[in-house]
Amino acid sequence: MINRRHLLASLAFTALPTSSYGQNYPSRPVRMIVPFAPGGSVDTFGRLLSDRLSRSMGQQFYVENIAGATGNIGTGRAAKADPDGQTILLAFSSHVINPALFASLPYDPIKDFEPVTLAVSATHAIIVHPTVPATSLADLIALVKANPGKYSFAHGGVGTPGHLLGEQLRLTTGIDLAPVPFNGAGPAVTSVLTGHTPIGVTALSPAAPQIADGKIRALAVTSASRARLMPQVQTTAEAGQPAIVGDLWVGVLLPARTPKAIADLLQKEIATHLAAADLQEKLAAVGFEPVGSTSEAFANRMATEAAHWRSVIEAAKIKPL
Repeated sequence: MINRRHLLASLAFTALPTSSYGQNYPSRPVRMIVPFAPGGSVDTFGRLLSDRLSRSMGQQFYVENIAGATGNIGTGRAAKADPDGQTILLAFSSHVINPALFASLPYDPIKDFEPVTLAVSATHAIIVHPTVPATSLADLIALVKANPGKYSFAHGGVGTPGHLLGEQLRLTTGIDLAPVPFNGAGPAVTSVLTGHTPIGVTALSPAAPQIADGKIRALAVTSASRARLMPQVQTTAEAGQPAIVGDLWVGVLLPARTPKAIADLLQKEIATHLAAADLQEKLAAVGFEPVGSTSEAFANRMATEAAHWRSVIEAAKIKPL
């Protein structure tokens, strides 16, 4: 039984202003869960960020890779962690796609997490082999319409942003364009490079060297603005297809009920680091652009994208995994 003294002590603790949590944070090493294998883009960003936070916040921030099930295993582990700021999740854009892609998940992507910031983003590109007689997105759409059943597009896997953007292109324009999945953006780009699958919708970064060498042609990027990596490539909106827009991102999340003071402190620290020129240079090398959004903007973005990608998955009749 809880005696009166313990009850009063508990009430006094819970009555503390939330800012006191932020003042004492972090008091010990902080785990950053990357729900993917080492060596990928999320892992690379996590290690860059953990190094910066370790130096600026006086405690070690370390990456723990918990891969499997398109990020669901590590994400589920983060959702069940104590809400004390000692566990951070680096979420990929698949975080808001998976609820519509999987029959069941061990977490709720919105309710089980406290948003901190959408940290970085990277665009996708609609690319073609040089033998494809199209030098613009309008050319490509006209070509595929004139040749129903002839063309397909390479993407980095079922339910990835590249896959869904390709489906959105098909649904929006009414073209007959079959999806061909590969195990990641790299193999998808290789298939376009060799001409096996002459059209692709993939992350821009893996294709950038081949685009620069003229071995692949980029018709448009799918971000709202032109990519710093290749500013000469127009956006889909500029190409006359404003509905085909989307990018991949890495965001920072905490378990739900983590004190907001901790989330606010982390957001400010991360935004400060993302403004540093040397970090921006390292991010650009792997195709990322800094964002450092507010937690409110990130929450709105996740809710909007979750609804949008669900509608695309349902319209494309992609079966749950």
